[in-house]
Formats: sequence, C-alpha cells, structure tokens
Amino acid sequence: MIRRRTLCLLSLLVFLILCAVASVSYGAKPVSLHSIFAALGLGSGPEFEVSVVQARIPRTLFGVIAGAALGISGALMQALTRNPIADPSILGINTGASLFVVSGMAFFHISNNSQYIWLAFAGAALTAVAVYGLASLGHGGATPIKLALAGAAASTALQSLVNTVMLPDTQVMDRFRFWQTGSIGGVTWEDIAAQWPYLAVGFIASLLLAPALNTLALGDEVATGLGLNVALVRGTSALTGVLLCASVTALAGPIGFVGLMVPHFMRLLLGPDMRWVMPMSALGGGGLLLAADVLGRVLGGAGEVEVGIITALLGAPVFIFIVRKVKVRAL
Repeated sequence: MIRRRTLCLLSLLVFLILCAVASVSYGAKPVSLHSIFAALGLGSGPEFEVSVVQARIPRTLFGVIAGAALGISGALMQALTRNPIADPSILGINTGASLFVVSGMAFFHISNNSQYIWLAFAGAALTAVAVYGLASLGHGGATPIKLALAGAAASTALQSLVNTVMLPDTQVMDRFRFWQTGSIGGVTWEDIAAQWPYLAVGFIASLLLAPALNTLALGDEVATGLGLNVALVRGTSALTGVLLCASVTALAGPIGFVGLMVPHFMRLLLGPDMRWVMPMSALGGGGLLLAADVLGRVLGGAGEVEVGIITALLGAPVFIFIVRKVKVRAL
C-alpha cells in the first residue's frame, strides 16, 4: 500500500505539472517552452509570447486551486454522507449558490467577486441542508438514490428561480450567462487574492478533519465511544465543504463533477483513509480541471468550450457507472 500511495503521489504530481505547462502553452496563440521559461525569469524569448504566458499564469494557478477545492469538497461530502455520489453539482448545491449570486446581481447590484463569496456560501449552505433533509424523509434515510433525486429536484426548482430572476433584466442576463456555464477564464491576480483567504481556511480545516472523519466512518456510536464529538465533526466538515465549493462557484461559476470523479477514484486506488484521499483529491482535482480547460481550448478552435461543459461531458458517464454500482444496495 505504501508503494501504491507513493506511485500515485508521483503520478499525480507529474500529471499536474504537465497540465500546468499545457495550460500556459495552448490557446488562441500557442507558445514555446522557451517563452514559458522566459516568463518565469529563466531565459529570454519573444516579448509577445512572454506577455501571453504571463497573462495565462493567473488562469492556470486558479485552475489548480479551484480543482483542488472541488476535489476536497467532494471528498468531504462523500465522507460525511457516506454516499459515493455526493457532489456539489449532483446535490444541487451549485445551483443554490447560483441563485443567490444572480439575486445579488439583480436586486442589490453587486458586482464585486469578494462579495459573491458570501452570497454563494449562503445559497450553497441552505441548499445542502434542504436537500439532505428532503432525502432523509421516509424509510431508509438519505440513501444514494434518494439524495440524487432530491438534488435533481432541488436543481430544477432553483434553476427555474434563477431564470425568473435573470430573464427580465438583460444586463444581469448578459453578466450571468457566461458565469453560469463554469469557466476559469478571465481570472486576475486580484480575484485570486480576494478568494485565497477563504480557500486557505478550507484547505487547512479539511486536512485537520481527516483523522476525525476516519473515526466517524466507524459509525456514530463507535466514534462517540472513542471520544469523538460527532455533531461538531459533522457540522465543521459540512461548513468546510460548502465553503470550498462556494469559493470556487463565486468566481468561476458552477463547475460540476470534479468533486464526484476525483475522490471516488482516489478511494478506489488508495483505500478509505481520508488522510490520503483528501490531499490526493486536491492534486487530482487540480490536474483534471486544468486538463478539461486545455481540452476546451483545443476543441473550441478560435474560441473555447467552457470548462464546466467539458467536466460535465467527462463526469456524466462516471456518475451513471457509480449509480449503477450502488443501485441494488441503495434500494
């Protein structure tokens, strides 16, 4: 197991580095490795290409951070609910965050990314509580299938409210329609600086929660007998997962399925130990989001396909596979 974990760590680091290089290399104007080194102060290159690389670095850095946040958020939600399909997009949390953000745009004329975080956090938190409460009704509690159905119902209802708020105001619609597909393009250093404190708190809290989540996986009664404050761990884990998800959604829009795919595969490769699953999900999430972003630029030709669309295309088959695997047990 130690060898497998080491090999997985090295593979993810190499994958992340290659994706980062591809992210600053490919686009409407491809650039050479010499220009990348020149932008990092390690040589000289054509001035125009160096400026292109420097303009792409914030996008690449945010792609790593956002992918890591989504990966850890998904791992937290899956561990907390003991549900392999728990994910911000599946549970409708992204749509709840979107509703609050578009409401802030339409009714309070908010246009500051640092203010979006609080709206997204409030919408995501309320939606998470509502979906879990709805899925918990009836026999068997919040099973995977019931959570997926509750999340789908919540997403449909909330999306109709988003359209109701957005459509009468053309200015809000123009600002929101690019945001709602999920994109890491156009991110600046100022945007990253505004969101970084929230993301840093979420990253640190998630790593500190990992041992407690391992204990919680033994069952509430056993965990309580071992001295764990179950309610505190559940509440803190839920808030941390929502904070990470909302921080990304506020800046990049709702990007789905990263938090579903990456933690699931990390558990298959490394086992259920959250001390490994969460940091590996961070690396894998960062690499996957960058790879999806580069793929969108390549497929888009002169334009680009938004990263939220690419992750949805990649994640839908994985979601179907996971649901089929747990269907019999859930029912």
